Amino acid sequence: MNPMPSTVRIREVGPRDGFQNEPETIATADKVRLIDMLSASGLGRIEVTSFVRPEVIPQLADAEQVLAGVQRRESVAFSVLIPNERGLERALGMRERFDGVSVFLSASETHNRRNVNRSIEESLGGLERTLATARQAGLRCEGVISVSFGCPYEGQVPPERVFEIAARLAAAGCAEVGFGDTTGMANPRQVHELFAAARERLGGVELTAHFHNTRGQGLANVLAALEEGVDSFESSFGELGGCPVPPGSTGNVASEDVVSMLHEMGIETGVDLPRLIEASGAAQEVLGRPLGAQVLRAGPVDWHGGRGG
Repeated sequence: MNPMPSTVRIREVGPRDGFQNEPETIATADKVRLIDMLSASGLGRIEVTSFVRPEVIPQLADAEQVLAGVQRRESVAFSVLIPNERGLERALGMRERFDGVSVFLSASETHNRRNVNRSIEESLGGLERTLATARQAGLRCEGVISVSFGCPYEGQVPPERVFEIAARLAAAGCAEVGFGDTTGMANPRQVHELFAAARERLGGVELTAHFHNTRGQGLANVLAALEEGVDSFESSFGELGGCPVPPGSTGNVASEDVVSMLHEMGIETGVDLPRLIEASGAAQEVLGRPLGAQVLRAGPVDWHGGRGG
């Protein structure tokens, strides 16, 4: 077991991973306002949008308009999700508005087929070409491996397969590899084992944990990753998000819940928790429904009594 980190980096993925699952179209102006609120909360990394084909995810068809509208802060690194070479070509038209890209594929053949209609090998081949172009453009690259902890179609995913994919992504230029619990199947023991092995196999690569709270184990899995020395996490404000396939794959672990727990443990994030909660409250108003984050409902811990602020 590695020493627990004293500081943690969080990438807020709600504006992409969260918004893409919303059935009603969110106005571009509302997206821009919410992202600006997230930037003002002290989050150092935000995944702003995706350059997926508009007909595939209509909610993110306004990627260029969102990037053009958001306020840039020197302290905040913006990234975009890139599905393929065509998506990167489109994104490069806005190159000055973001700092890095994330690419993705699944650790199971079935999930990858259902998600992007490609085999794992076909995805890797395309992503290797995409990453080469992104690096030439001076972009920092992250590779995200979906269903790293289990697949709803195939069940257990062999860790060796996950590490083989991770090694290919690292060799192609990913400075960071994210391990996604895409449908909330991970448990803390499994998280301990995977990250302990990943640290040995992927020296020099930033390891990132991306948990969903589908079965209520998101924070327990965050703690397990912390205990293995992981200091990079992805989360979504308000517990927005999920996975388009299969049904029932509800939201990411909530950013405000993660930040609240870390702060109570004495781990620094650089995030102003009340301002983050304010952003989630604004998202509730935009969406017209309550969101799932616990801290959004209860407020931060207040050791002096009453609701925190």
